[in-house]
Amino acid sequence: MNQHFDVIVVGSGAAGSFAARELTGRGLQTLLLEAGPNVTPHDFKADPRGPRAAGIQLWDRAMAAVSGQPIQSRVTFFGKQTRHLFVNDREHPYSTPKDAPFLWLRGKQLGGRLHTYGRMLLRWSDYDFKAASRDGFGIDWPIGYADLAPYYSRVENFLGIYGRSEQLESLPDGDFIGQAWLTGAEEHFRQAIQTKWPDRRATTWRYMPPNAKRIPQPLLAAQKTGNLTLRTDAVVRRVMADEVSGRATGVEFIDRVSGTVEQVHADVVVLSASPIETVRLMLNSTSRQHARGLGNSSGLLGRYFMDQMPNLIMGTVPGRAGWQADPTVEPDPFYGVSGGVYVPRYENLERRSNTNFARGFAYQGTIGRTFTASHRPAKFAFVGYGEMLPNPENTITLNPARKDAWGIPIPHITCAMSENEKEMLLEQMRSIREMVEAAGMQVEFSGSSLKFEEAGAGAFPDDDPISRWFFRKNFKASMAMGAAIHECGGARMGSDPSNSIVNVNNQCWDAPNVFVTDASCFASGGCAGTTLTIMALSIRAGEYIANNRATL
Repeated sequence: MNQHFDVIVVGSGAAGSFAARELTGRGLQTLLLEAGPNVTPHDFKADPRGPRAAGIQLWDRAMAAVSGQPIQSRVTFFGKQTRHLFVNDREHPYSTPKDAPFLWLRGKQLGGRLHTYGRMLLRWSDYDFKAASRDGFGIDWPIGYADLAPYYSRVENFLGIYGRSEQLESLPDGDFIGQAWLTGAEEHFRQAIQTKWPDRRATTWRYMPPNAKRIPQPLLAAQKTGNLTLRTDAVVRRVMADEVSGRATGVEFIDRVSGTVEQVHADVVVLSASPIETVRLMLNSTSRQHARGLGNSSGLLGRYFMDQMPNLIMGTVPGRAGWQADPTVEPDPFYGVSGGVYVPRYENLERRSNTNFARGFAYQGTIGRTFTASHRPAKFAFVGYGEMLPNPENTITLNPARKDAWGIPIPHITCAMSENEKEMLLEQMRSIREMVEAAGMQVEFSGSSLKFEEAGAGAFPDDDPISRWFFRKNFKASMAMGAAIHECGGARMGSDPSNSIVNVNNQCWDAPNVFVTDASCFASGGCAGTTLTIMALSIRAGEYIANNRATL
């Protein structure tokens, strides 16, 4: 670790892994620091019992909660065999206002949350990048779809994405290696809603197949170059800066196991630790030239934090039984089913179709592909994602009164819905219910953080009464902000240093050799998944660093 590196990358998830791949592939000696441990085949052991109905899993959730994961065990589709891929909340605490809970769901290991996300990789459109020009909320991104499209293609071609080209105005087509498959029930749903509502164009998930090697593919590619130095168990606590110029000189980190403090130096620092962690790190990186935190001359670091608003609806498909496995993709013995049906945003696009709120929502779901006994009705589940407007009062700050297991001040997260978001979430719930019912499906329950409703046999009718009681009692809390796991903002990108933290190249205005490539740089939150955009931005920033390293 005495080596002076060309670049230090902090974080090994969607952003850090692709930044490292781009930088090493262009010949830069790159150090990648990951706060958690390495992963091994032992972390991905398949359930020897094979696929089985999940249910509420109350007792597994309770065991996780008492052993240190009271927040992580609230993940909507919690699984006993994946709980070790989420953090221990006792070691990684955070605080929120009492009246604005936030579920910070995260994993710290090589690859981060790439081991637990749904592998949905969706392009954003200019309805996302240029939303402020349409409705006046927040600021536009200084880039548009045309700027990012080539980098979307590079990610898709590298990972191998399945999908269908549909020419949807709010969901640009990608470069697909094969056509994604729909179950018979999903195809029926697609046709039913498009017949009744022609503007609601359901399609397939756009997703990557499971990664049998488990270590993220871009990290494997970076290692093959010989230019990557990988250090796991490295908890970065501050970016060091020159006292005169304010330029970053390297980072200081704590060995997660031994507690040893180390410093390492580089010409460029790339922050890709996830939105809350990156903003926390920048706020903790004070120096003579960065008295309020690294890159915070505007005072906006940590402001305009966002997440998407989630809702969940589940039930059965009368007339269909059991489940169908995707015949076009190899099954994964650890993760199980993949793929499904997706309803892109259709509200408030070219015209203001709903005056109760600005922007819109989308849904991803599965119908008839969740494991169900062959004699039982097939099941469906949809999760809705609504776009939160950027609000300067939604913030990430430091809580100096409390520290984590390594003595670093914990983040204080404020992320509360406005009336705009509440109106949207209610419509989001109503719309998906009318769609599933129009397709002939039977709702068992529907809900969000605002309300919970049951119908028919009720929620999880095959589970025991105690589990069902706890589910009802805790449902709204389990759908609080953060449950969507699409948090973004806090170090937003812009064209003016007075109202943003990084410029068009993800480069800090106040420290030109510091780059922020995770979702903290987002100027708006969208309603499609954030992962593909994070990956594309990281490649783009890595390319810029390599091409301009002499002047950074």
